[in-house]
Amino acid sequence: MTAPVALSPFAAAPARDSGALLARYGAPVPRYTSYPTAPHFSPAVDAATYARWLEAIPAGSAVSLYVHVPFCAELCLYCGCQTQVARHRAPVEAYARRLVDEIGLVARHLPAGLRVTHLHFGGGTPTALADEDFAAVMGALRAAFAFAPDAEIAIEIDPRVMDAVKVAVLAREGFNRASLGVQDLDPLVQEAIGRIQSVEETQAVADALRAAGIQALNLDLMYGLPHQEVEGVARTVEAALALAPDRIAVFGYAHVPWMKKHQTLIAEDTLPGPAARLAQADRVAAVLAEAGYVPIGLDHFAHPADPMARRAADGTLKRNFQGYTTDDAPVLIGFGASSIGALPQGYVQNLPSTPAWHKAVEAGTLPVARGIAVTDDDRLRRAVIERLMCDLAVDLDAVCAAHGAPAGSFAAEVARLEPLIADGIAARQGAVVSVPEAARAFTRVVCAVFDAHLAPARAAEPEKKRHAAAV
Repeated sequence: MTAPVALSPFAAAPARDSGALLARYGAPVPRYTSYPTAPHFSPAVDAATYARWLEAIPAGSAVSLYVHVPFCAELCLYCGCQTQVARHRAPVEAYARRLVDEIGLVARHLPAGLRVTHLHFGGGTPTALADEDFAAVMGALRAAFAFAPDAEIAIEIDPRVMDAVKVAVLAREGFNRASLGVQDLDPLVQEAIGRIQSVEETQAVADALRAAGIQALNLDLMYGLPHQEVEGVARTVEAALALAPDRIAVFGYAHVPWMKKHQTLIAEDTLPGPAARLAQADRVAAVLAEAGYVPIGLDHFAHPADPMARRAADGTLKRNFQGYTTDDAPVLIGFGASSIGALPQGYVQNLPSTPAWHKAVEAGTLPVARGIAVTDDDRLRRAVIERLMCDLAVDLDAVCAAHGAPAGSFAAEVARLEPLIADGIAARQGAVVSVPEAARAFTRVVCAVFDAHLAPARAAEPEKKRHAAAV
């Protein structure tokens, strides 16, 4: 008789008490969209540093671009993004003009022939930009960069503020992938998070995008929201599947009211606890597995024909500030307030305050707030963490060899893994460390063992103030 296969990549190790595991390993840890993570950025990396890093990009390199648009028609209470409500057109129009200026500033420091393979508009609600704003920003980008013929040009969309004209603009400007925010379709949950959105309007936007030639669609869902229950979350997933998305991201709500003051409007006694969150994520994964979607890393799922599923299968999946990606470009350049770039030398973040960002760009200065230069040790640890986050496994000796480090460089970390191995959260066979499929939800806990920056931070500031809960 064949042993049963657990459908859920989120479920806690079946032989263990999930409540005990959550109590032991549920403390806040980074999401590892970078390493070192953003709390360790500092003003030591400034505009002059960024200019040198841009100028050092080899001519003809592949690059990825991110454009941040920090405006929404209204504020969703769960949101952890850098965004603001725009009641009038003037601030959005001014922001678009300043984006064009920033692109020009950056272009002055770029070598010739950089080739864009990925472009992502995020927010906020990027479609807050008017038609002429999109044309101006895309025109500036195409003037500064050469776009690869097969470049992925993606945008995040709030279906509640889309119409046929906006869809046509996106198609005209070459967008070929869209992420639709859904989160949850239960009316009680929607009321609690300040986001009323019907299945019908979401379906209408999906249909319009595909009719316009934008065929690749992602959906964003969430668990851990106020009033969510397991079966309600399952119903949302089943409704989402009717849209036939290529990818589905299922994020755990990060309740960080000390960082996002609007989250104080969510009553904490309506939030599911750690065990309930885990049960919701477990149920989501089971529904998606039954529908044939491939689990990707910690919190994504993809149709088997999607490029992300193929990358996951062959071990070449990547992770960056937008989450899991097929993007291989060695350089990510960010534009707009709060955006983050990644270059071979390190990370750089723009000023998060929109007025401060405006002022810097208007003065002709690269609007840098902070960043971090990465060391060889950072690059080594980043490679380990990325493979764990993407593949749930890493060959430590192979990574060390690829980075010119001696085998056994992680002896201390391997020793610290022993309690996790005993609890079924991690496994090890020689130099290969892995996360068991049934413990996928605890992947970030395993990654944290290899984070050399994390332990000192605990002494200086409680991790709760810096990161979201592990599960």
